[in-house]
Amino acid sequence: MSFFGVAVNAQVITQNFGTGANAFSIDFVGIGNPGNVANSGTYLYGGGSFSTGSVNYVYNLGKYEISRDVVLKASSAGGLGISIADLSFTSGGNSPKDPATSISWSDAAKFVNWLNANTGSQVAYKFDELGSFQLWRPGDAGYQSANPFRNSLARFFLPSRDEWYKAAYGSPDGEWFKYPTGSNAVPVDVSGGVNPGTAVYYRATSIGPADITNAGGLSAFETMAQGGNVAEWIESAFDGVNDVADEKREYLGGAWNNTAYVLGSDGRIDTSPAGFIGFRVASVPEPSALSLLAIGLGALAMMRRRRS
Repeated sequence: MSFFGVAVNAQVITQNFGTGANAFSIDFVGIGNPGNVANSGTYLYGGGSFSTGSVNYVYNLGKYEISRDVVLKASSAGGLGISIADLSFTSGGNSPKDPATSISWSDAAKFVNWLNANTGSQVAYKFDELGSFQLWRPGDAGYQSANPFRNSLARFFLPSRDEWYKAAYGSPDGEWFKYPTGSNAVPVDVSGGVNPGTAVYYRATSIGPADITNAGGLSAFETMAQGGNVAEWIESAFDGVNDVADEKREYLGGAWNNTAYVLGSDGRIDTSPAGFIGFRVASVPEPSALSLLAIGLGALAMMRRRRS
């Protein structure tokens, strides 16, 4: 079943981009249960307590991390200037279906902007003529004072801390988990596969990450590899206030060569936006798909209750 180029199959919403040799698709899953009470606790790294994950709207998050192949096709189609050299990781993870690594926050944001432009939507992030990231300002269409990083009219964007966190550690029925495998048990460390309760971490650096569709068990919302495989940019500044263009960003989830603590709901790391990491994409659901998502998410919650 499809609506305006969007294929909807159970919980997976497939969006197509590009044409010809540069055509590709991204699979999204619906993240529902809007307004769910936030999870809270104390961060192991970065200091302080947290209350995060509460999102009062339905949205989509990429089921998988963005692959090298997809970034290169978008770069070619949109003239983004992201080359093979930028994506190559000397210790491994350089096949087309491996997650893109060595991506700066700005390159991830420009990739997202191209997704919007390719589908006739407002770009999410503002860049000047020199390619430097800027805040949206009052008077700009789509400006939102609570988040000057993101244009409110954009359809595709980098997930905020809350959006990423809810998909990783939350669930359709409102339960929260310690790890992004729908469990409070430490995931089994593996080099690949899709078995429940597994994640790609605690591997030798030389091995590199796994294929994005073969990178461990799913979260309760059915995303893959929000723990392990490759660390992921989020939109949010580390201090939680998106008010300075070049301030430190937060990244979450850990990578194939990390230990378990960064996979958990209390792990967080900060870095300059010029750092080199991987990412996944979030989106606003198509209006025509919202009813299907609501039905599917309700069914998923019901199945979870039946299994418990």
